[in-house]
Amino acid sequence: MSNTALTDDQVDVELKKLVQFIKQEALEKAREIQIKADEEFAIEKAKLVRSETAIIDTTYERRTKQASLAQQITKSNITNKTRLRVLAARQTVLDDVFEEATTKLADISSDKEKYCYLLKDLMLEGAFILYEKAITVSAREADYDLIKTGIPLAQDEFKKEAGFDLTITINEADPLPAGSAGGVILYGSAGKIAVTNTLEERLHLLNEESLPAIRVAIFGESPSRKFYD
Repeated sequence: MSNTALTDDQVDVELKKLVQFIKQEALEKAREIQIKADEEFAIEKAKLVRSETAIIDTTYERRTKQASLAQQITKSNITNKTRLRVLAARQTVLDDVFEEATTKLADISSDKEKYCYLLKDLMLEGAFILYEKAITVSAREADYDLIKTGIPLAQDEFKKEAGFDLTITINEADPLPAGSAGGVILYGSAGKIAVTNTLEERLHLLNEESLPAIRVAIFGESPSRKFYD
């Protein structure tokens, strides 16, 4: 091995080589660090983007559902209010129909011949309900003559169907009010059982029993109805 000492120029050359080597190593290390930092930044950025995107999607979905639910509630409320208004309007029409019918009840007794047969039929119907040998009938005092005409007709028809005699007596002690539309009330079992066949009661029964049919006749079938009797 040579122990020859380096000259100053040789030392400068060696130092420059060493500095260049260290600089090159530093640059390469810096590049590695930069590359790794960029990769980690990209990874973290992707994670952050996915996380924020998921939050935005969740928020959007929740708000969309809330908006849809609010819309459904509003629609349902409007539908219910509209339905109630329609029902109220229909009921008003039906009430007007029966109110008008009530005002015309008094006209029924104006045709004496038809009204006489109607009284006979009302008495006969009540007689079959009571199904007794002797009954009494209450009527307006103004109708007594027609009742007396109809009694034998009702008694004859009853005997043909029931097979036994029926006695119908006018209960003059308890007449129907003069302001009533007419008709009769029949009593059996010594006055303990009553069959009301006044014109007002017949209209009331018509209101209850025929209201569905009248509703259909006026407004038509309900499109939402699924079941029929």
